[in-house]
Amino acid sequence: MSDHDQLLVIVDPVARRSDGESVRIAKDVLSARAETKICLPDSPEEFTRALARRGSRHPVVLGDDRALLRTVTLLHRERELAEGALSLVPIGPPDALELAHALGVPRSTPAAARAVLDGAVRRLDLLVDDSDGVVLGDLLVPAGRALGAPTSSVWGTCRSLVRTLVRPAPTALAVRTHRLRVEADGVLLADVDTPVEGVSVRSVAGTAEVTVHPAHPSPEPDHQALARTLTVSGPDFRYRADGRVTGPVRRRTWTARAGAWGLTLPRDIGGL
Repeated sequence: MSDHDQLLVIVDPVARRSDGESVRIAKDVLSARAETKICLPDSPEEFTRALARRGSRHPVVLGDDRALLRTVTLLHRERELAEGALSLVPIGPPDALELAHALGVPRSTPAAARAVLDGAVRRLDLLVDDSDGVVLGDLLVPAGRALGAPTSSVWGTCRSLVRTLVRPAPTALAVRTHRLRVEADGVLLADVDTPVEGVSVRSVAGTAEVTVHPAHPSPEPDHQALARTLTVSGPDFRYRADGRVTGPVRRRTWTARAGAWGLTLPRDIGGL
């Protein structure tokens, strides 16, 4: 970042309430080396207005994954994602920062703030749906637990034991299936007459990597494809994108856009 760059530092209200000390540290690091304008919005509407009035200032968001997603969504809807880049200093509990860290943003507040000043812009892929929504990370259709992820816990194990003691165990593990029509670049990957466990999607090199998980037990392996567009249709379903659940819908199309937005990251990440 040039010494002449001016920063618009937008402090998400959730970050301000949950971790005021980290907010203070981030502001001190940024203000020590750059001209900064600090905005303290109290609502999503004020957040939107502050971003819209940034002028030539480089936007820096202090907040969690939701604040990052809100910022990218607003810039996309203004059709200004391609015009520049943004920066994030992640502030919040670990489970609210998984996306930021997966993208390469440093975990510590001082390191993330220094990356804003000394890092470089990396162009990242994006999935855009037909309702003008964006997906920065992973997409799961329908919404539910991550496919293949463990779901056990001590409390869950205790409840399972109690249920086993009070009623006979089922003869087979029930797996919820879904009837979805899945098309990747017009090629049919699954249809409603063959139930599936779900569909997972992630951006890979400017395309969408689509994985159809067959219903179990099934001799069929996961079906993978790379595509520019993905359309899922069927009975009412919800989907999980970047940790948020949307729906119900009966049809949704996502389009992969290579290098659609810029995020400032440390120079030692991804060959920057």
